[in-house]
Amino acid sequence: MATFGFIGTGNMGGALAVAAAKAVGGGSLVLANRTREKAEMLADRLGAKVGSNADAAMQDYIMLGVKPQMMAGLMEEIAPVLQSRAEKGERFILVTMAAGLTMEKIRAMSGTDAPVIRIMPNTPVSIGKGIILYDGTDVQESEWKAFLDAFAPAGLLQPLAENLIDAGSAVAGCGPAFAYLFIEALADGGVECGLPRATAVQLAAKMLSGAAELVLASGKHPGQLKDEVCSPGGTTIAGVHALEKGGFRALGMDAVKAAYDKTMALK
Repeated sequence: MATFGFIGTGNMGGALAVAAAKAVGGGSLVLANRTREKAEMLADRLGAKVGSNADAAMQDYIMLGVKPQMMAGLMEEIAPVLQSRAEKGERFILVTMAAGLTMEKIRAMSGTDAPVIRIMPNTPVSIGKGIILYDGTDVQESEWKAFLDAFAPAGLLQPLAENLIDAGSAVAGCGPAFAYLFIEALADGGVECGLPRATAVQLAAKMLSGAAELVLASGKHPGQLKDEVCSPGGTTIAGVHALEKGGFRALGMDAVKAAYDKTMALK
């Protein structure tokens, strides 16, 4: 069975480790983190091993879960390990989740010709409802199968050409934060109308979840579904008018574009 080394067990790296443990078992994971105690806490929960960055770099799949600005330093640290493995003919795969850094750049940083998988996950992978966008270079069919099987518990694994991953991430990766803001705003409105806070949050969150499921299940355009809720002269169209008056859709577009532009600036 393939082994997975996680370098960085923060929110995203940790969530991916949880997903992988469900599929391959904690014994196939090596966790490394700048704050070792954080890795140890997660390892205890998953039955995984704890090690150094070099230990994680000795696994079949090396999950590079650090921020883009920290990637160069990390790769410089583990490059001797990777180059030694490459010289021995060992096969390993680098898996990057750093925004703005291409597979070509990651490979160059490693000083090897190792296969690279680039992923962009979102935080709902921690409950199996997430999205992982992915692309790869020089990855064999059997390696893809092992990788996709390992992360199937995370949610939807969506192949996407690398030149579109940054755009996809601006929607799927950053989008949960935008959704949380919307849920909070709806809940605040409910509280203003007299609902208890906990009830307002629950209603807003379940409504958004159900509406999203209906988009996927029905195959209908979101605009059509919106029209089906808006009765002539009714309450919903009055609320839609208020949102449109505030530039709701334009703000949503602006949020995605701002996230995308920030990603481009990291390159």
